[in-house]
Amino acid sequence: MVAADTNVLVRVFVGDDAGQVAVAEEFMEKGAWVSTLALAETMWVLGSTYRKGAPEIAEAVESLLNHRDVTVENPEAVEAALALFRKRPGLRFADCLILELARKAGHLPLGTFDREFGKVAGAERL
Repeated sequence: MVAADTNVLVRVFVGDDAGQVAVAEEFMEKGAWVSTLALAETMWVLGSTYRKGAPEIAEAVESLLNHRDVTVENPEAVEAALALFRKRPGLRFADCLILELARKAGHLPLGTFDREFGKVAGAERL
């Protein structure tokens, strides 16, 4: 199984370069692993560079989780982060993922200076 980097995932989701999209899809079609770091970075790029909203970002995460050829690192934590992100779309997906990875590892509370994020169970506003 190959591993997909952020720029490969972005090409697949954005589809803004037909040649690169075809190469990325062909690269991933026999099975691809996506790290939580690449996932978080991809969702950040989709939101910040391509101005995708929370519903589109959530849909992108879900499509990776449900893709027959993709294995996402820590899928349980990613699913929990996705559920939190859908409940609280004002949060950033990366923050939700960081919290759920900390929860899975047994390292709570997660300290934050973010006022809104600090209201989430498991996070502590400092």
